[in-house]
Amino acid sequence: IITTTPSVRYRLTLTDGTVEMIDNPSSYPDPSNIVKQEEPFVDVHLYTPNDYVGGLMDLCQSKRGVLIDMKYLDDVRVDLHYALPLGEIVYDFFDAIKSRSRGYASYDYEMKGFKESKLVKLDMLLNGDMVDALSMVVHADKAYAKGRRLAERLKENIPRQMFEIPIQAAIGGKVIARETVKALRKDV
Repeated sequence: IITTTPSVRYRLTLTDGTVEMIDNPSSYPDPSNIVKQEEPFVDVHLYTPNDYVGGLMDLCQSKRGVLIDMKYLDDVRVDLHYALPLGEIVYDFFDAIKSRSRGYASYDYEMKGFKESKLVKLDMLLNGDMVDALSMVVHADKAYAKGRRLAERLKENIPRQMFEIPIQAAIGGKVIARETVKALRKDV
């Protein structure tokens, strides 16, 4: 069983004027046919003790968040108001908040709408064959890091065979990251 990461719905405007909502990377159209790509953004309110503000602001910045407002509710608690892409918070954002605040912070969010973004489809190739279950739509700035991380994890989890198995992360036809599962040697 292969479990995939949760995904969100992206809005794409194509060259013929049609607007498509896609939630599966396999239905992502050819990039030359796309005029505008938009991803959903949310308004996030993080409630935290003021000791953990720096770590949580750093987390939100790494998730491509934009600080809207910061209010001190009293002398101990802070409300951080951010605009964040929904695709960045559906996977491990809650765990990261609890980890960085030792369990004291919490958050709530509401849909804000769509904003234009530079998105790409990241494909994973195992032994030259594309695996649809491992494909994902990501922001172009984070594609290399996500492709490298996924290739490294796959290398650790795929058992060695009698032949070499290349693991590649590609955007379109361009390979951006590669790992290799080495072949078993003869046991003499």
